[in-house]
Amino acid sequence: MPGECRMTNNKKIFVLDTNVILHDSSCIRQFQDNDVMIPITVLEELDQFKKGNGALNYHARQFLRELDALSSNRLFNGGLPIGEGLGRVRVRMDREFHEDLVANFPPSVPDHLILNTAYHCAKDNPGHQVTLVTKDVNLRMKAKSVGLMGEDYTTDHVKDISILYRGIRTLEDIDDELVSRMYGDEGEIEVHELGLDTEFAPNEYVILRSPVRSALACCDGFTGCIRRVHKEPAYGIMPRNAEQTFALDALTHPDIRLVTLSGKAGTGKTLLALAGALACRQSFRQIFLGRPVVPLSNKDIGFLPGDIQSKLNPYMQPLYDNLGVIKDQAGEDSENRQKIDEMQESEKLKIAPLSYIRGRSLLKIFFIVDEAQNLTPHEVKTIITRAGAGTKFVFTGDIYQIDHPYLDKHSNGLTYLIEKMHGQNLYAHVNLVKGERSELAELASNLL
Repeated sequence: MPGECRMTNNKKIFVLDTNVILHDSSCIRQFQDNDVMIPITVLEELDQFKKGNGALNYHARQFLRELDALSSNRLFNGGLPIGEGLGRVRVRMDREFHEDLVANFPPSVPDHLILNTAYHCAKDNPGHQVTLVTKDVNLRMKAKSVGLMGEDYTTDHVKDISILYRGIRTLEDIDDELVSRMYGDEGEIEVHELGLDTEFAPNEYVILRSPVRSALACCDGFTGCIRRVHKEPAYGIMPRNAEQTFALDALTHPDIRLVTLSGKAGTGKTLLALAGALACRQSFRQIFLGRPVVPLSNKDIGFLPGDIQSKLNPYMQPLYDNLGVIKDQAGEDSENRQKIDEMQESEKLKIAPLSYIRGRSLLKIFFIVDEAQNLTPHEVKTIITRAGAGTKFVFTGDIYQIDHPYLDKHSNGLTYLIEKMHGQNLYAHVNLVKGERSELAELASNLL
């Protein structure tokens, strides 16, 4: 039959949706020695994303270039080898809608054309497992409804977030003499003196409790000692609990160049990040606060009224609100408030969407990325790898509150970053649990 896609071996066949490629342009290399099929509809959709400076545009261009390089002067008939130890990639033309699908899936919908290609492939290869790989949960359900395997693209997923690194531990029944020494002139003890069977991660924070007193401490990533962490204000913002004290220590420590702060709304992540940046502003050329612009209801911001600044203001307003809290804390005529105003006027303190950093040289910048859970792992990598000498990155977010249509608590960039950076000397993480916005906000967060 013309257009059939028959295979003669026992390999699996993975049919890719457009959103998988836009998520990871190297995806065809992630299926081991199995074969990958690209419906022609996917190439047509990628064509719409070629132009632009966003991450989606980058992935579309990168994938098409790689596919072109693989094909060179050859045809896709029979598939092309992807690389050593990998399978083959095929591009399939649209087929007449299968009689099993036509009654329920309008052919005018691109997703249905992709579903039809995968369904025909499964019918052509009854002895092979054919799987439609898509980040669209609805398309996965449609595939399963017609007896076709549908899976998410999970290469960069964090499998078990229940054991995700939290950055803090509490040790009970510590010898009071050890805790007392934390308050001495040296303010530190050796790790082996605690007599633990498990090791500390670099820059892991710990609450030491004896029957008499307690101390806040950190396993220093450079000395390997347990040093005391002092509860000190940052630009007028006083930490309200142990977690916030640890967060400010990581934010202001000169040797820690990458910090992640996770936690639910109201735990103070953004406020602490901004206060920490202002507290050590003299060590940096600029403080940059950015956040990803996630389209509302999957619509581009172009549908919003007004000019570009009017469109972006709703996304940036939470950052301005936190800056306002620090200004109010400082007082109307205070020196700190005047310095903040001067920094904004000279753009030494800048609040803008993350897309504004493209092409910039990130040298000696205190860079805060808010709502980092709405970034993909690739976007997080792209941002951090732009770091020049003297730059510090802070990523804040709540891995359970995601607005991106194709990300979840396992696949978002913040979760991925925490898992991958755990154990590095330059990195510190603090998971904030207790809400400090207000008693009402904490009650609503816990009960509603």
